[in-house]
Amino acid sequence: MKSIYNHHHVVHAATHEFFRGKLVPAFETPARADYVLKALQASNLGEILPPTDHGLAPIARVHGEAYLRFLQGAYAEWRALGGEGDAFPAVWPVKGLRNDVEPKSFAARMGLYSMDSGTPLTAGSWDAAYWGAQACLDGLDIVLRGERSAYVLTRPPGHHAGADFFGGYCFVNNAAVAAQAALDSGLKRVAILDVDFHHGNGTQAIFYDRADVFYASIHGDPMTEYPFFLGHADETGAGEGVGFNANYPLPAGAPNADWFACLDAALARLRDYAPELLIVSLGVDTYEDDPISHFHLQPPDFERMGQVLAAFGAPTLFLQEGGYATEAIGHNVVAVLRGFQEA
Repeated sequence: MKSIYNHHHVVHAATHEFFRGKLVPAFETPARADYVLKALQASNLGEILPPTDHGLAPIARVHGEAYLRFLQGAYAEWRALGGEGDAFPAVWPVKGLRNDVEPKSFAARMGLYSMDSGTPLTAGSWDAAYWGAQACLDGLDIVLRGERSAYVLTRPPGHHAGADFFGGYCFVNNAAVAAQAALDSGLKRVAILDVDFHHGNGTQAIFYDRADVFYASIHGDPMTEYPFFLGHADETGAGEGVGFNANYPLPAGAPNADWFACLDAALARLRDYAPELLIVSLGVDTYEDDPISHFHLQPPDFERMGQVLAAFGAPTLFLQEGGYATEAIGHNVVAVLRGFQEA
């Protein structure tokens, strides 16, 4: 299995974040990718390649022009205003306020284009996110050329980013960019399976009213788990997309057997859909010792996950999402990929 490694990720290195209102050391750090890279190199699973540049156009197929313009210049603007360190939003256009006018104030635009206070905007956020999308497009090309699978090692993650907002450590929605590019290449049906502990609210929102991308997610119940305001089982799509969105929320601490039962149910839905490509939003924060998540998967479970995904039989693109037990993330990712490759 070929892997694409976004080595540009290192320029996005936050020091702190707000976690449920408290300022804490950042969980989403360059060390996450470093540990995965070391595990990949030791695994001999396949060649590890650098990303190539596909330009801004594939990203703009998913994200709004004004949002992308803001991301590209936001940190420079922050510093020009006298800001120091990482930038955080402080005000949002919640219910009853307008969000259809872009304010001139930087602080107001930070809120307009964000969903939480836990996603620091750093000097390298845009470059890291841009090259992450490029790496995902390279992985897609590998699969479209006929290889069974590819894996993309990148950060920041992507599945919480919407068409016009960042949050949940995410700035560009990699899975959505890859899915749209696959459709633009001529595919008719693409499936995204999200196995991160946290629901991919951005991915769901981007494709919610469409039938050409089926989104399925297994995640912590949003009644208690981030992102809180999306990811319920009754969210099944809208308009042409009715029936093409499937959420499988589980309570914190759910037994692993329940998690795999949801995986079987999700894959049954996807099997009926018969996708030409399966994109896996591969978060391994379902690990039992993850510091911000509450499932209990262990390394043998990750290998089993890979085996089950291989049995699905579709060309498969793995994109790295969460996983914050830093020293374990590499072993857990490799367990999935090894399970898939050896099945």
